[in-house]
Amino acid sequence: MKIRGFLFFFLIALGAIWAFTLPKSDADKEEVLMQSILNSVNQLHYQPLEIDDDFSERAYKLYLESLDRTKLFFTVDDVAQLEAYKHKIDDQASASEFEFFELSMDILSKRTKQIEGIYKDILDKPFDFTLNEVVEFDEEKIEFAKDEAQLKDYWRKSLKHRILRDVVNNLEKQEDAKEKKASGEVDEEEDKDEDDEKEDILNMTFDELEAKARKDALKVHDNWFERMSKLRRSDRMDAYINAITAAFDPHTNYLAPKDKESFDIRISGRLEGIGAQLRVEDGDIKVTRIVPGSASWRQKELEAKDVITKVAQGEEEPVDVVGMRLDDAVQLIRGKKGTEVRLTVTKIDGSTKVIPIIRDIVVLEDSYTKSTILQNDKSDTKIGLINLPQFYADFTKTGGQNCAEDVDIELQGLQEEGVDGIILDLRNNGGGSLNEVVDMSGLFIEKGPIVQVKSKGTDPRILSDKNSQVAYDGPLVILINSGSASASEILAAAMQDYKRAVVVGSNSFGKGTVQRFINLDKTVPAIMSDVRPLGSVKMTVQKFYRINGKTTQLKGVSPDIALPYRYNYIDTGEKEHDYPMEWDVIQPVKYETDYTINNLSKIKQISQQRVENNKTFTLIDERAKLLKEENDNPNNHLNLEDYRKQADKVGARYEKYKDLGKEAIAGLEVEIPKFVMPLVEVDSAKLARMEEWHKNVVKDVYVEEALNIINDIIQEK
Repeated sequence: MKIRGFLFFFLIALGAIWAFTLPKSDADKEEVLMQSILNSVNQLHYQPLEIDDDFSERAYKLYLESLDRTKLFFTVDDVAQLEAYKHKIDDQASASEFEFFELSMDILSKRTKQIEGIYKDILDKPFDFTLNEVVEFDEEKIEFAKDEAQLKDYWRKSLKHRILRDVVNNLEKQEDAKEKKASGEVDEEEDKDEDDEKEDILNMTFDELEAKARKDALKVHDNWFERMSKLRRSDRMDAYINAITAAFDPHTNYLAPKDKESFDIRISGRLEGIGAQLRVEDGDIKVTRIVPGSASWRQKELEAKDVITKVAQGEEEPVDVVGMRLDDAVQLIRGKKGTEVRLTVTKIDGSTKVIPIIRDIVVLEDSYTKSTILQNDKSDTKIGLINLPQFYADFTKTGGQNCAEDVDIELQGLQEEGVDGIILDLRNNGGGSLNEVVDMSGLFIEKGPIVQVKSKGTDPRILSDKNSQVAYDGPLVILINSGSASASEILAAAMQDYKRAVVVGSNSFGKGTVQRFINLDKTVPAIMSDVRPLGSVKMTVQKFYRINGKTTQLKGVSPDIALPYRYNYIDTGEKEHDYPMEWDVIQPVKYETDYTINNLSKIKQISQQRVENNKTFTLIDERAKLLKEENDNPNNHLNLEDYRKQADKVGARYEKYKDLGKEAIAGLEVEIPKFVMPLVEVDSAKLARMEEWHKNVVKDVYVEEALNIINDIIQEK
């Protein structure tokens, strides 16, 4: 049965359940929320679990880690109180009881208040860096403090390490400045806004540097604890519920209404608002960036570093937002296209100004596909490079963009300019719309199956490209890395199975599951409208498999041609999550391909030889090994001399990598495609983004090698 049809009958059944358990007041919303989530997940999850003691252990582990992963708050006695519920969470969740949650909040609240005094007291006095001490930060090795004295000592050591690190960093700046001064070297690219502060640091004594580091740390921790003090019960409840949902699998999550809104914005790349990025700084809501092309950018009065103090809806009375949580302030500032918001801001010169802005669609351009043309001095070919940051789609049906259509446009435009091959860059593309990846795969093949999707208790459903039209049939290279997940893996795997493309880079993330959003408001009857909005559950309802029958879950997609990568020696991706679904195999589907990549083994060998002789790739591999070594043996010394010896040793080893990726690659050139030029000529913001991207492309050794590989493919045709 299809999910949509099943959900219809499930909601009817759930309504019958609620008929006997109607809430008595708004205070029962948490009970309704818990019942709705458990009922939904048990009915619809791809691999539902028994809500028993084993499940309870999973949820307990996840929740305890969410509260105190670094073991900075709880003592052994605190954990003992919580552990009494280790096998009771299943019973309490099923009964919508929150005794365990209440206890955890009471303990955390008490410890937070206590530790606020502890860190202030510790940072009030200078540290002694002559003592031979070390601190452990490995979460697997740290034990919870046996008592409050040990907890305080762990805070002392943690803060001491932070201060020592900052002091040593500033000592190194002083030494570098002295060396430059002695050699007559002048850094002409200094940030002018930081000149005064740098000058102060360069003239400070050791004791003054230590005092400054403590003052800075105090400010950071005050801000941290201030943010914690503003967390509502609902925020904490969200974390508790998410520990329960994540016990099913890492990608089943609860999203409160505002979190679902943020997710929709991220995946669609557009929202209705003013186009200003904000952050909380010292309790103030400060503008950090104006999005080019947005309503704020066109209005030209709101600027970075402005502090927003009040927000009014048109002519209505303004609301004071000083000290307000950022997400609450954002909800006031966002709004429907065409409506007015008036911001009262304090400018950097101290003046106050009321700025009226008519809200509009804000397009987050960095989310969308873009293309350029590559050439190098080793070949006379022109190669198109298409960058796809995510598989975006217009989920909200508000006139947004769909990535398959956009890539089709880029392919047509590049072919009209006579490119000899295409590189599709899916690095760090975390996925998105399943429908879009099927449509996009169809741009490169005539027709046929793309992916198998299996729901709970059903035979796999085959999603196919049924359109015989091919947008592009030339040489194709797909770039992936450990950040390429989900939809990216579907596309790379399908093109690999069809022998339609050469997949280049490093092993992908390994997320082979499909999620659907369940609107929890629809799971309760109309008579319970007083508890709405409840939010949504993003639930794993399907697993996808390659057309060769193998899932990408856990193992990901292995590239045809592997390149050195920063994280090659460190476990990354799906296997780093708790309780991921397993890797398995189902029956392959029949598919035919007329595509072939001539002499792939030869192309791979030639690439390997180039990589071995490429200084940048050699450095990348060396640095990856060093990163692994550093992760295994961090600098945990609290003695100044020992810390500096270790830091100097590591610093000397890292010195050779300091310019890695900063220099333009000789002979690699990029140009704005002619079909893109009319768009950027009339939009200075688009042109600036394109030029910034080009600066990065010409320094990208992975793009260079992909270009070399596709030229090898062309030669072997």
